[in-house]
Amino acid sequence: MRKVSLKVAAAVVPLLAVTLSACAGEPSKPGSASSSPSRSADGGGEAPQESPVADPSHAVDMPGKRKGTLHSTDLLILSEDTLPAADVKKIGGLDGVSGVEQISMAQVSVEGRLLKVVAVDPSTYRNFAPFQSADSDEVWERIAGGEVAIDPERQDEIPADKKGFVTLGSSKDATSVHVGAYAPQPPGLASAVVNDKWGKEMGMEKGNALLVSTAAIAPNRVVKPIQKIVGSEASVQRLDVVARAGLDPNAPQQANVVGTVAEAVGNYTYRANGDGTITPASSWVSSHIVTAQVPILGSVTCNKVMIPQLRAALQEVVDRGLAKTIDPKQYAGCYYPRFIANSTQLSNHAFGTALDMNTAGNQRGTVGEMDRTVVAIFERWGFTWGGNWKWTDPMHFEMNRIVKPG
Repeated sequence: MRKVSLKVAAAVVPLLAVTLSACAGEPSKPGSASSSPSRSADGGGEAPQESPVADPSHAVDMPGKRKGTLHSTDLLILSEDTLPAADVKKIGGLDGVSGVEQISMAQVSVEGRLLKVVAVDPSTYRNFAPFQSADSDEVWERIAGGEVAIDPERQDEIPADKKGFVTLGSSKDATSVHVGAYAPQPPGLASAVVNDKWGKEMGMEKGNALLVSTAAIAPNRVVKPIQKIVGSEASVQRLDVVARAGLDPNAPQQANVVGTVAEAVGNYTYRANGDGTITPASSWVSSHIVTAQVPILGSVTCNKVMIPQLRAALQEVVDRGLAKTIDPKQYAGCYYPRFIANSTQLSNHAFGTALDMNTAGNQRGTVGEMDRTVVAIFERWGFTWGGNWKWTDPMHFEMNRIVKPG
């Protein structure tokens, strides 16, 4: 994948709560010609390239001036699969529905949190964004040009590197996109917005979500008619409730995870319990979570896909004479079906694809005491170490790719 190196400078658009990043240290209008070096996904060599947009390989048609009516975002319909065009048409024709917009939605792991990302058509989705963003041509030109827009309220959760790139995922081949703007998005919807071409590369299910506007009536009046159209497998959520509470407690929740560990997660549906815990579908638990014996730690309850590489990593720790650096009494578990504390965001613990070790000397925000050779062993066996994050979590290891021992 392409990673275009741009220098970031903040530029506040007059009268709008939108911040744009810029090339060459000075604010410049997206879509104007600029010379930007291109960098490969593996951090390889750079070669200068003249381009009218930030990332030509991921650019779509420029949106032009905004057209049509601005819509409220009242309901979100989320499915595992693409929503059929016939269903979208039926929903758009319901009494009280004033507008619909089909998008793609998925969740990516960023420093231990599952964050929502949407892939959109910039020319039409903008009419469902808050007016501060909707009327900024620059924001949608940036997205169309292959950059990402981050909701300012989520900026700290998606840290950009020194060249202005954010990594949407935890694996070594995760999508890395330059930040084009920090622009408000519909409350409760998503942390980041990319165009459809990026969505396809990230592995999102195209058109698996639908925004519904019910400006003339209360959203709850169309929930049942919509649910009847889409069936019980899809989730119909009130975004006004999500904005206040972090999720709609009356709707089943879905985690449509993309990335190299998506195979380990599969179709993950759950309900929130109101006390920070969640209840995944029992069929998912029975097919994905197992209890097994591994070196050093003994009995662990984790995702069955992760067990072989966890066992292999710990066996290598033993073989290299480092077993004493891991204290089994300070093993804090693997599978925990709950939200991250004080949030409605999932971590990889909810999927059984993360574990915490040596808790006493490896607290959040510290460099930790984890043996760095042990860290290297785990990284070789397909794990990300939380000690490398912006807000460190050195007790934490999570699977970032599937590695099958020979």
